[in-house]
Amino acid sequence: MPRKKHPQPAQLLSRPVALRLMEQEYRRLEALRRQSDCHSLGEVIRRILARQPIRLFHKDSSMDGVVEELAAVRAELRAIGLNINQVTRHFNGTTNANKRVLLAHQALEQYRKVEAKVSLLLSLISQLAKKW
Repeated sequence: MPRKKHPQPAQLLSRPVALRLMEQEYRRLEALRRQSDCHSLGEVIRRILARQPIRLFHKDSSMDGVVEELAAVRAELRAIGLNINQVTRHFNGTTNANKRVLLAHQALEQYRKVEAKVSLLLSLISQLAKKW
């Protein structure tokens, strides 16, 4: 089955251009490609020639630790939430008064864990706020 034709053939890249660069220029363009939203070296050169913007991405590694801690707190809060749901389901499913009291205490312990994690979360967010 043949390929579908492009709806606007005038916009196809149909004219190849050969270009020779010095090693230093090539490395500079390749570094620009790696940091940008361009997928190929040809795309970088086309954007430069057409004077189109090239978006550069910068990774701030100073916040890596904080982001990792936030991800860990998120995972712990999710696990605690699952535990609370299980305790609540067992609480609602039993009629034994002693077992209900025990399950209520277990739910209280889980909510105390949530409180500790939320305070940690607020301190991490305050660190992020200082950076921004």
